[in-house]
Amino acid sequence: MRPRALAGRRVTPIGLGCMNLSHAYGAPPSAAEGEALLRRAIELGVDCFDTAALYGGGANEELVGRMLAPVRDRITLCSKGGLAMEPQPEGTKKRTVDGRPEALRRHVDASLARLRTDRIDLYYLHRWDKSVPIEDSVGELGRLVAAGKLGAIGLSEVSAATLKRAHAVHPIAAVQTEYSLWTRNPEIGVLDACRELGAAFVAFSPLARSFLTNTLHDVSTLHPGDIRRNMPRFAPATYAANLELLPSFVALAAELGCTPAQLALAWVLAQGEHIVAIPGTTNPEHLEENMGALNVRLEPEHLRRLDAMINHERVAGPRYSAASQADVDTEVFPDGR
Repeated sequence: MRPRALAGRRVTPIGLGCMNLSHAYGAPPSAAEGEALLRRAIELGVDCFDTAALYGGGANEELVGRMLAPVRDRITLCSKGGLAMEPQPEGTKKRTVDGRPEALRRHVDASLARLRTDRIDLYYLHRWDKSVPIEDSVGELGRLVAAGKLGAIGLSEVSAATLKRAHAVHPIAAVQTEYSLWTRNPEIGVLDACRELGAAFVAFSPLARSFLTNTLHDVSTLHPGDIRRNMPRFAPATYAANLELLPSFVALAAELGCTPAQLALAWVLAQGEHIVAIPGTTNPEHLEENMGALNVRLEPEHLRRLDAMINHERVAGPRYSAASQADVDTEVFPDGR
């Protein structure tokens, strides 16, 4: 599959979301295991790596910076700010959304140091701080582009309307949001808005947080600290209902001679030439499997069958709890999901 445009660069359509190596899905792998996975990604031709200040409280950026420094000129390095684990007076750290210009300047400088670089190719506003006009946050990021610290600006988990407001202040190179067969919210507006504005759409969790890999059948086995335990679709009864969607999907993958994960990734990439996917993994074998999706070719009939199998109407449960949904700016369907 040909490279695709991202932030004025050309990248392999499947990059690597690095969050799993430090954050969110229970106990992370050891530093040695994380380093080995990143080395293997480079060997396989991955040239777009996505991290954030939030992940591991900065540990993920440190890992990525340390391992990718020798190939820095060959990769597109992406990170995020405006959402971080901020120190508290009592000595703890708290997850904080802060889009004030002074906070963003601090976040960018800290990320540059952890990443061992003088320029981040694509820097996302990880969450829109709704107490700060999007124009103010993006305006400051634009000044950091002018200063040479950032190559381009992206937004994460925003609506088409917010994207357009931001783009009027400074060009937005990419929007990053969850997108897969079972999360279709970007199809409400932001996918088309990205296309219209010439921005890339970067799909995170394109494997539906492992649902579409056909490897997670019992949610009781999830690590106690796994974020999926707080997601409505992974509640035991709801997840059991969603599992009923998998047999026909798995059968189509077998028919096409690919794995379910590869079929899921191929579907995402088939939704537009402006789309890049960033699946995450801690397993080198899964990494190789994911990159194999670049060789899967889907015909219109396959896409029609997939759309009928797994879609918004058939998937049970919202992707986020009400509290988590309030933290993002993405569109929802008329049924509230």
